[in-house]
Amino acid sequence: MIIGSHVSMSTPEFVLGSVKEALSYGANALMLYTGAPQNTRRKPVEELRIEEAQALMEEEGIPMENLIIHAPYVINPANSVKPEVMELARTFLIEESHRTAKTGATYLVLHPGSYTTTDPDMGLKTAAQQLNEIDPELAEGVTICLETMAGKGSEIGTSFEQLEELLSSLQNADRYGICLDTCHINDAGYDVSDFDTVLDAFDRIIGLGLLHVIHLNDSKNPIGAHKDRHENIGFGTIGFDALHAVAANPRTAHIAKILETPWIKGNAPYGIEIDMLKRGVFEPERIRALGHE
Repeated sequence: MIIGSHVSMSTPEFVLGSVKEALSYGANALMLYTGAPQNTRRKPVEELRIEEAQALMEEEGIPMENLIIHAPYVINPANSVKPEVMELARTFLIEESHRTAKTGATYLVLHPGSYTTTDPDMGLKTAAQQLNEIDPELAEGVTICLETMAGKGSEIGTSFEQLEELLSSLQNADRYGICLDTCHINDAGYDVSDFDTVLDAFDRIIGLGLLHVIHLNDSKNPIGAHKDRHENIGFGTIGFDALHAVAANPRTAHIAKILETPWIKGNAPYGIEIDMLKRGVFEPERIRALGHE
């Protein structure tokens, strides 16, 4: 099972510290932001101790494709209303793609964006136009994984059909793939408890060959709620058995599963959740011992 979690990336060890944190959870995959997700402030990539992180990953037998980078939330390629937001999306995504390449990572996860005050068709058209215009400036060797979204507010990418429409509008589609988030698709209306049927639909509409990353999260909300609130594994409406079936599905065995479940009273739950998923045994008392109510 290729499984890990979101990890921090902070001074003084930066990416090296991220890898150490992942290893402390018993993980063989990890995801990080190269800076704060809500702003554009970034340390020079040369200061991030990347070579030491890569050496530790090699020593522990973790391939570089198991290191996932997530683009910051401030990038909104679907916004056609505010020119300054459009320009930020363009310039910062270019920068993030090159930072991703310098870490040695293969996959950069990107939220497709929100159409704000227009409509979904305009959002999809704008996102495709933005991505096509910056395509020559994106880093080679980096696959941008558009994330499935819950449908909160004016988000695009809330159905496989929308994502396929966006992908089919891209001039260099080989540069792109998909990150599937179990909480998001649950909240968008897909039944995660029947994951093979979900994969069948994904394969028919998009193609399983384009699925590169899975975010493994429970949801606080019922199916179709369009809210996007993550819950700890086994404590939400999706449930442990369904999420273990996702993690253990042989059709996606080659894909990294990344936990983005909430911390509990200042405690990371990832080591416990990863252990439970590896063994296929739900032990809620271990999570409650961290302070989960």
